Amino acid sequence: MLAAVYKSSKKADTYLFIEKRDDFGKVPDPLMATFGTPIFVIIVDLAKRTKLGVADLSNVKQKLIDDGFYLQLPPPQENLLDELKRQNGVKSD
Repeated sequence: MLAAVYKSSKKADTYLFIEKRDDFGKVPDPLMATFGTPIFVIIVDLAKRTKLGVADLSNVKQKLIDDGFYLQLPPPQENLLDELKRQNGVKSD
């Protein structure tokens, strides 16, 4: 199973996996508007992989089958101030 991977021109660390290079027909228009101009990264053979960066490989494959695309968002940034407060036993606001 091949997938073309694109990075977002508007959102840092946001990637879009699609079934065929430059075929964004199955990606909803509002998502494309938010994603911005797709910047091609790589074609990846998901069948030959056992792991896929931060994304769950089986979830990526299933989303490609079901929806024709997979959107990989960056993990949420941790709030360092809240973490410091937790470590010091201070309640957060």
